[in-house]
Amino acid sequence: MNKTELHMLEAVADLHGVPQGAYNIRKNGKGVERQSSANITIEPKTDKPGIDIIVKPGTKNESVHIPVIITEAGVEDLVYNDFFIGDDADVLIVAGCGIHNSGDKKSKHDGIHRFHIGKNARIKYVEKHYGEGEGTGERILNPQTEIYMDENSFCEMESVQIRGVDSTKRDTVAKLEKGARLVILEKLMTHGKQIAHSDMVIELNGEGASSQIISRSVAKDTSEQVFYPRAVGNAACRAHVQCDSIIMDDAKIRSIPEIAANHCDANIVHEAAIGRINNDQLLKLQTMGKTEQEAEEIIINCFLK
Repeated sequence: MNKTELHMLEAVADLHGVPQGAYNIRKNGKGVERQSSANITIEPKTDKPGIDIIVKPGTKNESVHIPVIITEAGVEDLVYNDFFIGDDADVLIVAGCGIHNSGDKKSKHDGIHRFHIGKNARIKYVEKHYGEGEGTGERILNPQTEIYMDENSFCEMESVQIRGVDSTKRDTVAKLEKGARLVILEKLMTHGKQIAHSDMVIELNGEGASSQIISRSVAKDTSEQVFYPRAVGNAACRAHVQCDSIIMDDAKIRSIPEIAANHCDANIVHEAAIGRINNDQLLKLQTMGKTEQEAEEIIINCFLK
């Protein structure tokens, strides 16, 4: 791979070369490198673009990397990935998509991911989105995520988009059975004329199921954000939805947390806050010798950690 491609892999998946273990690297709409391991099998789909990732029951302390990079203008990529996580497995999944667009045509990646998480299984899923390039063509990313969690399973999902993506539409649906626990952390920054929409529907269907949804975002310039998370309690369960945003310049933010209880023992809480950077924090950093711009960057970086 050339320097640009290696840089993109590092940005979205923290890769400095070909990873060990199971991996699938997709470039400009095609799979270019793939490897399975003893406990994790990656198979290409036969009826549509995408892969099946199959993790054997009982697999522990293993990881799989499935980054996507686009380095050409005019590429419109659609991929379907299914994850089958066996009972009692414990794995790390590192995904992410990076677009380098130096042309005048839009480049786009739509990723549809379905997770089937077995009983007592645990996964951590990390997805980073990143865009760059001097061209005028748009960089568009539209992830769709479906999560199906069996009894007493655990899933932690971290989704990060810090810069360079002109438009994103994120759709997430999750269904939790008895004792399942889901944690979603979304970190997002928009600037320029960028637009970001995030919709979530979390259904807690089993007794003792629980979910925590945390969104932290920063909107700059004239960018726009909409965050619409919904937690639905259909059993004796617990859920907490938290949305915190910093708004700057002429940006616009809408935060619409929704909670629904369909069982008398469903305990669901939401909170949302949108505001400017704290003036006291700015002043304190400026008295320490930082410029206003440097102070803003420090506060934003700490907020999005």
